[in-house]
Amino acid sequence: MPPVSAFLRTAASYAWRLLVVGAAVYALFAVLGRFHEIAVALFLGLVVAALLWWPTRRLARVLPRSVAVAVTLLGSALVLLGVLTLVGTAVAGESTTLAREFRDGISSIEEYLEKPPFRLNPNALSDLQSRLGTYLSSHRSTLLSQALSGAGALVHVLTVLALGAFCSFFFLHGGDRQWSWFCAQLPRSVRARVGIAGAAAWRTFTGYTRGIVLIAATNALLVGVALYFLGVPLAVPLAVLEFFAAFIPLIGSPVALAVAAVVALAAKGPFVAGLVVALIVVIGQIEGHLLHPLVMSRAVRLHPLVVAISVVAGAIAAGVVGAVVAVPLVSVTWSVHTALRDARLGSVGSVGSVGSAGSVGSVGPTTDDD
Repeated sequence: MPPVSAFLRTAASYAWRLLVVGAAVYALFAVLGRFHEIAVALFLGLVVAALLWWPTRRLARVLPRSVAVAVTLLGSALVLLGVLTLVGTAVAGESTTLAREFRDGISSIEEYLEKPPFRLNPNALSDLQSRLGTYLSSHRSTLLSQALSGAGALVHVLTVLALGAFCSFFFLHGGDRQWSWFCAQLPRSVRARVGIAGAAAWRTFTGYTRGIVLIAATNALLVGVALYFLGVPLAVPLAVLEFFAAFIPLIGSPVALAVAAVVALAAKGPFVAGLVVALIVVIGQIEGHLLHPLVMSRAVRLHPLVVAISVVAGAIAAGVVGAVVAVPLVSVTWSVHTALRDARLGSVGSVGSVGSAGSVGSVGPTTDDD
């Protein structure tokens, strides 16, 4: 029997290691999928802790820690409720005008589609409306059951939000002490490496979270101002939609602006809708070539192709939640790998000195001033 080549032996050794790692990752995601509500709640708690740690620490200088955390969380909740109230008021105030503009806009679109080059049958849209009404009346029970299941999903969402708020309170109150306790349970030989990994992960996660919020707010402001001056109805709700959609990099903003383009087409006609489509290109260029390099350069160093693949893979695996979580997860993983590699090569100075449970307590939210 001829001897096995060194290349084949090396490839085989790496292959079985990759299989073991792949099996472990699959098992981890299977467990997270089984308890995805808890995973999402923990993620939300970490996001809130990353955003509110700085004001909480400032308030803790003049107030007891528990009171400072409670004031920060309640103040943030009131701000969020105020924004939602503003959106609801804007929708209610423009509902009558918007309905009339939509009726006129749809009639204009029908007339436009009936002319060259489309030459759509004039009865096509009316037939579509009648078929839609027939479908809704014949499937009323099915739609009702789906609405009830949607109410059950709403209960799940509220439960996740409540658990996330509960987690964020304790993360803000004593996240560094919780991390110190966790590291103290590990063997002494791995505490230093876990401390390095934890510091890198938290630094990247907080940088990404604050950066994406700043980018989303900037996009929402630009969209809201542009839609207001273009006379597009529901400018404030569409700006809020742009804010939340921007949490899905590369994909969220164009989708939100596409919704704004549809509203502009129905309410203001093709010319304004074309301007909104041009706005999609402008916002994309500002976000990709100005905001991301300036805001994210210290926290996230991923190629745009990696970001796009991560978002699509996350959406395939877990829908909208997966698309939101994918990029910070990949960013944290890469930063941990880089930090551990640099520590192994001896290129890390003060970070490499972390070696005990007490000294890794600063890995938690206290590193966010970097």
